Amino acid sequence: MVAEPLSLAAIMRALTEEPPTADGDACARARPGVPAAGVSIDIVDAEGVMTAEQVAWLTAKVGEAMAILGSGGAGGSVSVRVVGDTEMAAAHERYKGVGGTTDVLTFDLSEGDGGLEADLLVCVDEARRQARARGHGEERELLLYVIHGVLHCLGHDDHGEAEAARMHAEEDRVLMAIGVGATFAREATP
Repeated sequence: MVAEPLSLAAIMRALTEEPPTADGDACARARPGVPAAGVSIDIVDAEGVMTAEQVAWLTAKVGEAMAILGSGGAGGSVSVRVVGDTEMAAAHERYKGVGGTTDVLTFDLSEGDGGLEADLLVCVDEARRQARARGHGEERELLLYVIHGVLHCLGHDDHGEAEAARMHAEEDRVLMAIGVGATFAREATP
């Protein structure tokens, strides 16, 4: 779901009364990394519910995914804010006019120079629900949401049935290529 362009810092200021978290605060925060694709990655656990190991794993896997997806050769950045249902529902209403929570909101800040500039909100509560149903960890589900958001920024669409099928196949292709395995197509467990 692509929303109006807005920086991650502006989103954080708009949705919280506290300033963005800094290294050393209670929330886990990954140090920005630059994978082979030349894209910096910054992941902020706004809920403070992920372990440092989960944030590091997510950051590393997003880096691997970006190396596969590329960024048009011009580098860029992917900023991810992991939020709960309350913050996601507020953002969903504010930026899309839709009530209730969702899995990911994508803010494409690219300026046509071929570089990728993606700000993403991903919902840890939705990831937990889906991960439980599919029988895998929440960080794997969050990775799916990040890849989904990046694909939107790279021109993929999921509004029609055929487009959604192509986009989800691409998500699973990337996840399999980085050793995680198909996640969207994974059957729910009873």
